Amino acid sequence: MSVHLGTRKLAFLSLLMAISVVLMILSGVLEFNTLFLLALASFGVGIAYREGGFSIGFGFLAGSMILGALLAPNKLYCITYGAMALYLLASEAVYDKLFQVKNMAVRGKLLWSLKYLIFNVLYVPMLILAPKLIYAGKVDTRLFLLMAAGGQILLFLYDKGYRYFQGNIWEKARIKLKFKE
Repeated sequence: MSVHLGTRKLAFLSLLMAISVVLMILSGVLEFNTLFLLALASFGVGIAYREGGFSIGFGFLAGSMILGALLAPNKLYCITYGAMALYLLASEAVYDKLFQVKNMAVRGKLLWSLKYLIFNVLYVPMLILAPKLIYAGKVDTRLFLLMAAGGQILLFLYDKGYRYFQGNIWEKARIKLKFKE
């Protein structure tokens, strides 16, 4: 993909970054929807990647993290957003690299294996080094294992939600926005 963006896409991605930051801020205000709002905010990174490539996606991630750190009331949610968005950026890049694999079954298994690897490289250190980001109480071994297993299930649901969003909602929106080449 080219790094060159048309003015329409650049303007849209700028507005999308603003929406992502607003969603990050709202996740600190509306505590009952935190993960949903952060997940929705992170979808912007996936859109930026698909519309402009890795460097545009990374720039979107960096810009939204900086703005989130400056504006969001709960800075810890910026870390969660960053991990979710970094996962999407890495999984999109892996998907593009694996596109060369001709066998669909092998490609699918490799893709999911690498997605779980990426997720666990981000998630397990967070569980070990900063469990308070996930659970406020005392974390014993059983709770740690439960949170580790629960994370795998949440990853599957998050990824499926993202794929649904990209395949159904964003594809229709990009046609209406005349982004289709």
